[in-house]
Amino acid sequence: MWRNCVRLARRGLGRGAVLRPDPTVSRCGVVRGLSPAAPCSSLWNSVTWFSQARQSKDYALPNSSWSQGMMDLYSRFLEMCKDGTWKRIPSYSNSADHIPESLKLMSEKERKETRLFPRNMDTEGVGFEYAMFLNPSEKRMVCLFQPGPYLEGHSGFAHGGSTATIIDSTIGSCATFVAGRVMTANLSINYRNPIPLGSVVLVDSKVDQVEGRKVFLSCHVRSIDGQTLHAEATALFIRLDSTKSLQQQMSCQ
Repeated sequence: MWRNCVRLARRGLGRGAVLRPDPTVSRCGVVRGLSPAAPCSSLWNSVTWFSQARQSKDYALPNSSWSQGMMDLYSRFLEMCKDGTWKRIPSYSNSADHIPESLKLMSEKERKETRLFPRNMDTEGVGFEYAMFLNPSEKRMVCLFQPGPYLEGHSGFAHGGSTATIIDSTIGSCATFVAGRVMTANLSINYRNPIPLGSVVLVDSKVDQVEGRKVFLSCHVRSIDGQTLHAEATALFIRLDSTKSLQQQMSCQ
C-alpha cells in the first residue's frame, strides 16, 4: 500500500528530485464533475458542499508554518486531484461544520462554542498541522501530518496520544466517507518509531471490510521517504443511525 503511495507521490520524478508547488493547481484542489464510487456517493456530495462553505475557515490549506516537505507533498497530491483520482478534504474547527445543513440534527445546528480537538489551537504551526486526501475508488484516506511543538511527549518527539489522535481522525474520516455517521469501537496501535516534532509523515488508511454496521480499517504512519514506519493500526467503526443523536443511541444500549 505504501509503495503505491510513494510511487504516486513521486510520479515522473527521480529520487533526488525536489518537489515544488505547482502554480497551475488551485489551493483548494476542488475538481468538479467527478462521479464518486457508489458506496460513498452521499458523503461525496457532502465534500461538494464543503467546497462551497463560505462562513468557516478551512484549516487544511497551506500556511507559513508548513515546511517545504509538507508543501511538496501537498502540491503533489493536489496534482493528482486533477484527474479525479484524489479529492482534497477541507477541515474546519467545529465538527458540525463538516456536516451539510440538510443532514444536521437540531443539536448540531445549535452548537456554536465547541472545537474539534485537532483544530483547537488558533496559532499556526504549534499543534496539529494536517491535510487529508480521499481516493474513493480505493476507499482510502491519506493525511499529511506535521506535529508542532505543543504536541511534545519525549523531548523532541510527538506525544503518542497525538499520534493516536491523527490516526483516529484519518481512519475515522475514511470510514465516514464509506459508511456515513460512524463511531470508533476499537482502535489498536503498534508504535514503531517516534515522530520528530516538525517532521512530516503520511498517515495512510483504507477500508478493509464492511460487515453490516461494522467497518474494519487499517492504517500505517510512515516518513515521507517511506523508509521509517512510525506506527501501524487497525480499527473497528460502527455505523450510527443518522436520524438520532449519539446521546439517544447510547441511552438505548
